[in-house]
This record gives sequence, structure tokens and C-alpha cells, in this order.
Amino acid sequence: MSAPNLYQAVWRWHFYAGLFVLPFILILSVTGSIYLFKPQIDRWEERAYLGLGTQGAVSPDQQLAAAMAANPGARFNQYRLPREVGDAAMIQLLRGDGSKREIYVSPQGRVIGSLAPETRIAAVVARIHGSLLIGPWGDRLVELAASWTIVMILSGLYLWWPRPFRLAGTVWPRLRLRGRPLLKDVHRVTGFWIAGLVLVMLASGLPWAGAWGGAFKWARTELGLVKGAQDWKIGADGGHVGHRGAMPEMATAAIAAPNGLPLSTFVAKAEAQHMAFPVMILPPHAMQKFGGPTANLWTVKSEAQNRWLARRVTYDPATGAETGRSGFADQHILDRVVNTGVAWHEGQLFGLANQLIGVATALGLIATSILGVLMWLKRRPRGGIGAPPRVGDRPARGAIAALIVLGILLPLFGLSVVIIAMADRIFAATRRPAST
Repeated sequence: MSAPNLYQAVWRWHFYAGLFVLPFILILSVTGSIYLFKPQIDRWEERAYLGLGTQGAVSPDQQLAAAMAANPGARFNQYRLPREVGDAAMIQLLRGDGSKREIYVSPQGRVIGSLAPETRIAAVVARIHGSLLIGPWGDRLVELAASWTIVMILSGLYLWWPRPFRLAGTVWPRLRLRGRPLLKDVHRVTGFWIAGLVLVMLASGLPWAGAWGGAFKWARTELGLVKGAQDWKIGADGGHVGHRGAMPEMATAAIAAPNGLPLSTFVAKAEAQHMAFPVMILPPHAMQKFGGPTANLWTVKSEAQNRWLARRVTYDPATGAETGRSGFADQHILDRVVNTGVAWHEGQLFGLANQLIGVATALGLIATSILGVLMWLKRRPRGGIGAPPRVGDRPARGAIAALIVLGILLPLFGLSVVIIAMADRIFAATRRPAST
């Protein structure tokens, strides 16, 4: 395929990719930008439970008793240390129907409020962002859109490369232009500056996705690349929900005694660890569902979104002796890379600066996409779609190889390309004039 024809073919793929992903870009950019500020949103949501003072404070055991008395029939699932002295403790209970409830108990032992985890602002935003509120099918749509967005960015970089090279219109826009040429310059330049950030953002979200994450999990475990459970879940319910998996396995030998030590003992031990907020304290029965060496032990763990700060310590329920500990540094290098990407994706790797970079990336992607649509509308003929014309030559081997590589790395994209190619052949055959 000649260079002009290759450019035309790439432009055509870029055009159709842009049209397909535009609504998803708008939804995911907005919800992702909101979720970046989850710690601030959570704190605002819990504002009535903060700064209550310590006069007349009671023990964690008494706080737990108050929560249980207010929720008869529920089961204690975990206790969250207050972030600041004088804040309420959060005690999560499991109800008889299997639902969870976060009970907020003041330092003085009064139940002052409750929240359903699944209805919290960040949780709802996460479900929209991860599955469009339609479950596994939504998860697949989001993954497909993310895959095509990667293709859109890569094809856009090919189109962006100046021929011949010049800085104006490539690194900065030529503001003297007007109309569609100015839109094109701003579209190209903005796309160039955000391309790397968008690719990192998209790639760091793939481990949560159903198809890609499932394939990665299979390779991680079945091929023996990494031992132990991964620290994130995949699919419609897996993304942006904190630490649901297990930390690296720890050496443990203790089994819970019939009459164990009270919650207060392990709260004191958790406070002495000085872990990053939120710090969860889970009783032995809460850990039994995970199995492994942490079952039947008290577990103290940090669920900080910055996965570098994550730590976990287990204790013998009868003696209070430490039985094992693990942290980010104990993970396999593969898991450390993924968890670093997760922390970046959620805007928590290095605080406010990370959040602002994430918002700027999302806004840049929205602006680039809208500019692309405006350019299309300006050149679209009346009554037509205005797509770049189809190239009649056979695709170059390099282009085919690129599609194959992308199809392997992004399985849903590869499947969609196969479907598109088959549909295109069928459509072309039906339009071919009959032989006489």
C-alpha cells in the first residue's frame, strides 16, 4: 500500500473509532474525574460523623455492642479506625439478607447514623464508570470502548506526525488560522500532548476489565507467573471498589481459640501500626470466606487507594500474638506494576497532583473528541456521513501485522475487527453488480 493510501486507511480507522467511542469518552471521562476525588467525597459524605470530641469516650467493645444492639440479627464484619481522634468509628455489619451496612458510632458509644456501601456516591459513580449500570454487558462495552480509544490514540499519533516536520501546528496550534484549519490544529496538538497520559490511564484500567482482566488472571495464575491471590477483582463488580483481593500469603500457624480476645485488643494493636487510612480490623469469622492462611485470625489492614501504602498484619485470636505481615514490597513485581497503575488510575499515587493530572487528561480527551466531531460536521456533505473514502488497495503487511498485534493485546478489539471485516465483505458482495 502506498504512503498516501496508508494514511487514508489509518484516517478511516481513526474516524470510525472516534465516532464509536465518543459517547463512552464523555461518560467515562466525567465519572472518572469525579471518582478521582473519592477520598474527599467520602469525607464529605461522613461530615456529620467527624470531630465529635473525646469527652466520655468508651471502648471499641462498647461501640460494637451499641451497633449490634441497634441492628439485632446482624453480624459484625469489620471495624474501621477513626481517621482523627474524636471522629466516629465505622462498624460494618452483615444483615440476614447478606447486605452490608456501615454503622457510625460516636466515641461516646452512640449510634449516630448509617450508610449502605452500595449507595454511596463514589460507589454509584464507580458502577457507572465500570459497567454503565448494566452489569457484565456494560463491562464488555466499556472495555471495547477503551480498546478502540487506544486504537484511536495510536492512529491519531500516526496522523499527527508532520510531513514534513514543523513545530507550528504540531507542538503548538497556529492561532492565526480560522475555521476548520484552526480546529484541526488544536485537535492535533491537544491529542499529542495528552496521548501518553490517556494511554497510561486506559492501560492501567484494563486489569479490571472482564475479558482482558480474565485473560490476564489466567496467565498470571495458570501459567505460574505469580503465586497467591491478586489484589484486585475483575468484571462488572471489580473496578474501583478498593482492596477486595488478598495480599501476598503470610507465614501463619495460629488457629482461633474458642474464647478469643476482645475487639479492643486488636484496635490497640492496629493503632500502634500507624497504617494509612482507611484501616480495617476484621474478626476471624470475616476472614474465613477468603480461606488461606488468614482464615481464623484477626486481620488488620490498610485499604489505602495508594497501593504502595497497603499493609496487612494478622494476629492470633487467643493470644494476640502477631502471626504474619505483608505489604506492597512483598508482592510479585507483576502485581506491583499493576497496583501502581491502579493507584495512578484512581488519582491516589501522589495525592492532589495526581488527581489534577487525571482531570486534565479527561478534559483534554473530551476537548479533542468534541473538536473531532466539529471538524467532521464542517466537512460532512449534506445527506452523507462524510467518512474518509475507502482505499481499494490490499492492506500493507505492516498494517495487517499491527492489527493482529492489537487484536491479541486487546481481545475485544480483535473480535470486533473480525466482525467488521466480515460485515464489510458481505456488504461489498451485496453491492457488487451482477455479471451478465
